Formats: sequence, C-alpha cells, structure tokens
Amino acid sequence: MADRCELLLSCEQLVIGHGARALLPPIELRVTRGSLVVVVGRNGAGKSTWLRTVLGLLPPLAGRCALAHPQLKLAYVPQAIQLDPALPVRAREVVMWSRLRGLDFLRPWARASDVRACEAALAAAGALELADQPLRDLSEGQKQRVYFARMLAAEADLALLDEPTAAMDAVAQRDAFARLAALARERRMAIVVVTHALDAAARHASQLLFLDREHGLALSGAPSEVLAHPVLVAQYGQAPATERAHG
Repeated sequence: MADRCELLLSCEQLVIGHGARALLPPIELRVTRGSLVVVVGRNGAGKSTWLRTVLGLLPPLAGRCALAHPQLKLAYVPQAIQLDPALPVRAREVVMWSRLRGLDFLRPWARASDVRACEAALAAAGALELADQPLRDLSEGQKQRVYFARMLAAEADLALLDEPTAAMDAVAQRDAFARLAALARERRMAIVVVTHALDAAARHASQLLFLDREHGLALSGAPSEVLAHPVLVAQYGQAPATERAHG
C-alpha cells in the first residue's frame, strides 16, 4: 500500500503569468496523499492563474508543476456547475456522470461497479438521503455535497476544487471544510481547494498557499506559519484558529 505521505503534485520554482509577464515570485508546493491544501488570496492575487497552470490550461513561465506519476487520477470541480434548471436530473445521476468514460454513455444501464462506487461516494459525502431528489430542489449546501460525491465517485488521487463553498453561509462553510479534510484522510487522496473562506478553511488545512500579487508574495507551509505573516494578518485580521495538520 502506498505511503500516506506519498507525493502526488509538486510545484518547483513555478513561475505563473500571462505571456512573458510573471505575476508572482516562484512558487514551491508539495501536495501529499491524505492532505487538504488550501489556496487563499484576494481577488486578482493569482489564484486562478495558478489553478489554470496546474490544470495544464496555461504553460508555466519557468519552473515546473507536475503530477508525481502519469497514471494518477485527477478530478476538477469548477466554481459553478451550470445545469438547466428545467432539466429533471436527480442527484444520483449527477454523481453517476463522473463514472462515464469513452462510449459508456451508450450503455442502457449502469454497471454494477459504477452503482456501488456512486452509492459509496454519496454516503461518504453525507448526501445519500439526497440521492433521489431533483438537483434543482436542493439548497446550495446540499448541492455542494452532491458535487463532493461526484468528485469521490471518480476515484481520483488528487482533486482540485475552485471556490466550493462560495454560495454557503459561515456554518455550512465550516462543515464543508471539516468534511473535505476527513474525506482526504479517509479516502487517502489529496484535495486542493482555492477559496476566499480563510476562517473556515484554515482550521482544517494541512497546508496553506497564500498568494498576493500586490506585495509579491507566494507563501506555502503549515497554517500556523503562513497565518502569522504580517501581510496576511493585515488583510484578514487576526489569524484564525487552526487544528493539528493532517498530512
């Protein structure tokens, strides 16, 4: 069995930007199995450019960003999943979509292995009771649990989530990050979250990556260390409480 601290993604002297213009200093980050890595920064700080570079949509200006092994499975959950509100799709079907590969969409029925994976994912994400409800009838917090289940059903080693709690209130945000940290540990995967919800995220993060284009900062490390930086404190106020890192 692979070591829980197995390296999955590394950014080594990674310089991101558009054209030939660098946005930030070189970024160093190592994402390991079982960890919840949180990327924070104000609007325009470089978070989206970093995420697009990791996804391979933008080339790095220098350095490298790479999966540790080519066979690792990657999942991406965008900030908003747009579905026609008139579409009568159930939560279970949204999760099942993550299992479709190649010509599977031509099958008139789901494979037993796909059904089992989806049921397990719904249960792990706390969304099993939502499985047969129309997605359009769910609250934003309930929808996000379904999207977490969709991510889990893909059986990825590494998941990248863009602002997954943007539509949630403070209590739902805290619950969501607690659930993500637990899922990373229990499913032995790594989860990387880009977010503005620092207070909710920092308590459960294994690592923080703080990006600040204005001050030329790209800081990564244990939450207690990154949260103490004067620029972050000036922007967000008193550093949030943190729990023991799980990574």
